[in-house]
Amino acid sequence: MTESIQIQDFSAQATGEQSVSLSALRGRQVVIYFYPKDNTPGCTTEGQEFRDAFADFTAANTVIFGVSRDSLRTHENFKAKHGFPFELISDPDETLCRLFDVIKLKKLYGKEHMGIERSTFLFDAQGQLQRSWRKVKVAGHVAEVLDAAQQLNQAPA
Repeated sequence: MTESIQIQDFSAQATGEQSVSLSALRGRQVVIYFYPKDNTPGCTTEGQEFRDAFADFTAANTVIFGVSRDSLRTHENFKAKHGFPFELISDPDETLCRLFDVIKLKKLYGKEHMGIERSTFLFDAQGQLQRSWRKVKVAGHVAEVLDAAQQLNQAPA
């Protein structure tokens, strides 16, 4: 699904002592996926699937970033534990989450709370949002994102 929202440039702290900004990534396609929490079953599976497809994303000129509200320290441990070859962005104050409108009312065990709705965004090499996926179900999702990234990379400029 394509959205007509415009994402302004941002700067955020990521693992590997990196500062990430959309403008600095021009020339490469970018996948930014939002997930609720490090070391939970769905989030771990999603990260592992992005990890396992990393070489294919790289071949499609696409970098990957995962985003949650967890701390950089928790992210570093999560990344190391599962061998993620991509960086994780820490968004404890929900700046990026709100920019991408992924904070939603969720229900867990009958209780309502505000949390991250699993979502993925694909930007072209010029930094324009090309595809978005909301309310993501983990099964098959990474393959769908990879297919979109490969098609976008082959599209005439």
